[in-house]
Amino acid sequence: MIRARTFTDARQQAHSNAELNWWIFMRISGLILVFLILGHIYMTFIQVSESDATFDAVVNKLASPAWKFYDWLILTLSLLHGANGARYSIEDYVRSRPNRAWVKGVFYTVIALLFTFGTVGLFSI
Repeated sequence: MIRARTFTDARQQAHSNAELNWWIFMRISGLILVFLILGHIYMTFIQVSESDATFDAVVNKLASPAWKFYDWLILTLSLLHGANGARYSIEDYVRSRPNRAWVKGVFYTVIALLFTFGTVGLFSI
């Protein structure tokens, strides 16, 4: 696990390229998510009046493939970012290797189900 603040330190601490790639992903996805979520909040709660926020308005908005992709990108990045952060916590707090494998397996199954249900729900509208 990498506990560095700079790329140079992270490269020195990385035991594998995969771990370094996840470290980089966390920084990039976090930054992208901030702007995606702020844009989503603006377009959902500020640009649209409360009386216009109906089920039909959401369905009309999601009729556009661009909106579906935007929401799917938020879903994907947030689940990957959160799962990787939780993986760090599991590595820190679950000491026993068999227990850690079991906890990760259950956790990754829940993440996969959330992604599947979210994607199906988003693209079925």
